[in-house]
Order: sequence, then C-alpha cells, then structure tokens
Amino acid sequence: MDNSIYALVIPALIATLGITRPEAGYLATAALAGAALGGWFAGIAADRFGRIRILQFTILWVALFTFLSAFSTGFAPLFALRFLQGMGYGGEAAVGATLISEVVRPELRGRVASAVSSGYAVGYGASVALFPVISSLFAPELGWRVFFAIGLVPAVAVFFIRRLVPESSLFAEAAATRSIHDRRAFWDIFADGHLRRTLPAAIISTGIFGGNYVMIIWLPTYLRTALNFSVATSAGYLAANIAGSLFGPLFYGELSDRLGRRPTFVIFLVLQALNVGIFVLAAPGLWLLIVLSFALGACQNALASGMTPTFAELFETSTRANAQGFCLGGGRGFGSVMPATVGLIAATQPLGISMGSCAGSAYFLAFLALLALPETKQIDLAIVDQNT
Repeated sequence: MDNSIYALVIPALIATLGITRPEAGYLATAALAGAALGGWFAGIAADRFGRIRILQFTILWVALFTFLSAFSTGFAPLFALRFLQGMGYGGEAAVGATLISEVVRPELRGRVASAVSSGYAVGYGASVALFPVISSLFAPELGWRVFFAIGLVPAVAVFFIRRLVPESSLFAEAAATRSIHDRRAFWDIFADGHLRRTLPAAIISTGIFGGNYVMIIWLPTYLRTALNFSVATSAGYLAANIAGSLFGPLFYGELSDRLGRRPTFVIFLVLQALNVGIFVLAAPGLWLLIVLSFALGACQNALASGMTPTFAELFETSTRANAQGFCLGGGRGFGSVMPATVGLIAATQPLGISMGSCAGSAYFLAFLALLALPETKQIDLAIVDQNT
C-alpha cells in the first residue's frame, strides 16, 4: 500500500507543488535507488542478526517515512524522504523473501512464495480504493498529504510478527553451528563461486523491476493525461490491473513448481512484453483495455514473485539474505533509471511511446540474463548448505 501511493498522487504533486514530469521520474528513481541500498544492507544484517528482527525494523522504517512524506514542501525534501522510504521497502522485500523461502518445503516453495507476493495486490487495491474517497473529501493540495499520512497504518503488522512468526530454523541452525570467525564477509557474493550466479540474478532483477516500475509509476498518469480519464475511471481500470496482480502470482507459482523456474520466466516475460506493446502503442478499445490491464498486473506481479524463490535457491543460508538483498534491491536501484528515463523522453515524445520503449528494453535484458542461470526447481536448501 505504501509503495503504490506515490504513483497515484503524481498528478496532484505536479499540480500543487509545481513538480515537473522529469522531477516526478526522479522521485520514483529516488525510492528505487534507496531500495537498492536498503535491500543489501538489510540482507547483510539479516544474515548476522536474524530474519525476524530485521524484518520488523524495515516495516517500521517504511511506514515512518511514508508518513513523513505528507509534510513535504517541495521537490528536495520529498526526494530525500522517498529515498529513505525506499531503503526500508527494499530491505523488507529482501528479508521477507528470504524468510519465506527458508520455511517452505521445496516442492511448494514456488507456489507459497508467489501466493505471499500476491498480497501486494491487496495493498495496491487498498490504496486505489482510498484514492477517490480522499480526492472527494479533501482539496487537491491537502488530499495527497492525507494519503501519505495513512501510510503509517501498516506499522501495525510488526506487532503480529512479534507474536506469531518464528525465526527461520535454517538460520537458527546455521547461527548455532558457526562462530563469529565463520561469518561470511558481505563481498563474498562477488567471489568466484558466487559471481556467476549473483551477476545474472541482479541483471534479471534489474530488467523485471525496471520494466514493471515504468508501468506502475507512470500508468495512472498515462490514463489521466494521455487518455484523458477521470480519477474515477482511472480507478476502475486500475482495479482490473490489481485483480491481475492478485491472481497472476498464484498461476505463476503453480507453473513454476511444475515446469521449472526458467521456462516459467520465459513464458511470462514474452507475455508481458506483448502486453506493454499493445497497451501503450495500439490505442486499444474499452474492453480490450480492461483485459490488458488485468494481464499487465498479472505478469508484473508474477515475474516479481518468481524471483524470490529462484534467487533463494542459488545461495547457501550464510549468504542468502545478503545475496537476495543485493539482487532484489540492486535490481530496483539499477532499474530505477527506467522511470526517470520515461520522464525525460516524455518531455519531447508521447508518454505511451516513452513507456513502451523503456519497458520493452528492460524485459529483453532480463530474458538474456535468464539464459545464464541454472534450473533450481525443488532444490532442498539444506543440501545447498552442505554442498557449500
């Protein structure tokens, strides 16, 4: 929910704070660059201090800096707050992905990780549902501030995690059997034995997140400015996108556990590239646009959900969160040039062409990197530890 608020208030920020389109792209990039840093730092910390403790901290961090964004007075303070919020979001995503992968049986890992990732659609749906309500109750110059302030609510999740979620047994066993001298250095993920997996995984993440964030960040603005939809109509089309984000990962997880990680990635990368091309270049009619909105959301969240179990299966417990943090967070950071690039190109070209060219290039990059990774379907993470 916190992560999707910004995309919905871009038009209000442009109208009330005088932020330009390129600056709106820079603000999106700030959060993604923060996610790169925060994801890696949180992953390193989770390999040392535990998954649960760091997960709680990052959730509180995200909620706090989303809330503080409500008090921004211009581009510069909002840029700093977006960067800090992104640090927490990247950390939560990396540590949460590691925890999920370690507590699920190998034959179910793809389905469970994808099912949990479908929760993104619930938060996205909550923000889209609140958006027209807040817009109708508050003037534009105040509404976006109220929207950011509501971002404090997810901090409540920390109390449930403290009471109900146990630490990963894989991490607990690994921590109990190694001394302080056995701790891996954070740069070990770039050593010869790991680099051949770290580098392709980071490139895949860069391509997938870069393409996804082009559409997530700019889609509401595209609907309202390029297609001239009202706030209420835009919310309706976004509802189809959100429904796809809910069901796409469930279908992806089923295929991933049956067909394997690589074939499923290929299928969804091709489908997503076609979706983006038709969506922004072919001027689809009413009903086709609804179908494409559903498919766009399904493929976006499916591809993002597929990375979490796949990357976890590439590394041993002592470096898993570190590697997840770098690959997932780094993908968000390196991919963050895409939303900013869209803003720059859109200053002289139609927004749809800017979005389509940037997103398509990003997905093609992910496809090329995928060819360098091994198939990891149903690998037992305990055996990965023994082999290293």
